[in-house]
Amino acid sequence: MQKPIIIITGAAGFIGSALAWRLNQQGENNLLLVDELGKSSKWKNLVPIAYHDYMDKADFIAAVSGGRLDTMEIRAVLHMGACSSTTETDAAYLAKNNFEYSKILADWCLRRSIRFVYASSAATYGDGKQGYRDDHVLLPALRPLNPYGYSKHMFDLWNLKRGHLDRVVGLKFFNVFGPNEYHKEDMRSMVVKAFEQIKDSGRVKLFKSHRTDYRDGQQLRDFLYVKDAIDMTLFFLDPSRPGGIYNVGTGQTRSWMDLATALFRTLGREPKVDFIPMPESIRDKYQYQTKAELSKIRAIGYDAPILSLEEGIQDYVPYLEGGFKNLGWA
Repeated sequence: MQKPIIIITGAAGFIGSALAWRLNQQGENNLLLVDELGKSSKWKNLVPIAYHDYMDKADFIAAVSGGRLDTMEIRAVLHMGACSSTTETDAAYLAKNNFEYSKILADWCLRRSIRFVYASSAATYGDGKQGYRDDHVLLPALRPLNPYGYSKHMFDLWNLKRGHLDRVVGLKFFNVFGPNEYHKEDMRSMVVKAFEQIKDSGRVKLFKSHRTDYRDGQQLRDFLYVKDAIDMTLFFLDPSRPGGIYNVGTGQTRSWMDLATALFRTLGREPKVDFIPMPESIRDKYQYQTKAELSKIRAIGYDAPILSLEEGIQDYVPYLEGGFKNLGWA
């Protein structure tokens, strides 16, 4: 008997394709992959994936809205599809792509009692003055710093106001890095960018701090390796897990200098870092610290160990040195 289908939106993207890879490893090939490939190189992320079918995003939305998928037996929708650029300034585009699209899918899944897991973002926390607790009652107090973060916040609030958070799962991803991100151009992680800089010049460039309470290179992030991010996401495929908003991170803060140092050491080199001015266009939108509070996800049974920044980089470097190999490639 054929298993019910798992739908992954944004399936050719970074986290979406990694989810498909991990599901293949678990024997799940009955996948409906949804994306908007365009002229990006992200199609390469799909090459090693086994799946039932692929649909263009526009065709998928039309099929959902027109009821053409209503006879399909569907286990879950993993909604990773979104514009993830933190520097995108077209707020109308972000609202349509990240908010309206998500509402259509959430309504459809709720009507049909389909498990719905979607990607939110740590960008919704803004400057962190309200903390990083994933208690949904705190959502209205958050103040994102950029249009991307706000588009994600809009959907979190929409689910809260309609009482959906007991039936859907929203995951606030922190700074995820790892294989399958290579197509993201300027939105690639600093691990990739630093690797390229080291190979080109033997040095890494980091932003200077423009706050007196943070030294250059000591701005802090919660860096999460993609293999942990997808395992934490797939934890919520089980419909017995309670719905709600959950942080997806390590629960540890590490500096950009820590990242650069770990990468240099993994490559067997002495750290050489130059500090450059942060562009004025992002100075007032820059998060100086992020840290996932993980007590909520731990309390419902996610007890797997999470790789440290150093461990994640050690696993990632062979992919980078192998010519930016994607997950699933031999």
